[in-house]
Amino acid sequence: MIKKHEIYKKDKWNMMTVEVQGRYIVLREISDQWGEETHTFMSRPALMEWAKNRFPKEDFEGREEEWQDIMASFKQV
Repeated sequence: MIKKHEIYKKDKWNMMTVEVQGRYIVLREISDQWGEETHTFMSRPALMEWAKNRFPKEDFEGREEEWQDIMASFKQV
């Protein structure tokens, strides 16, 4: 069974989903700038490490709540 999590969705061109496929975690990021990127992780800690690098807290100055929402979504995976 594949379990799908939506990390965020601004519209159909800017979104990120994570699917848990057995022991793999597959992240799909769709953006209007870069197209679609897929990343595969072997563990949740690896996913969280990637998430912290992809969404540095400093980039969300003044939007801390948005950062916390994104991190909370990753933790639910």
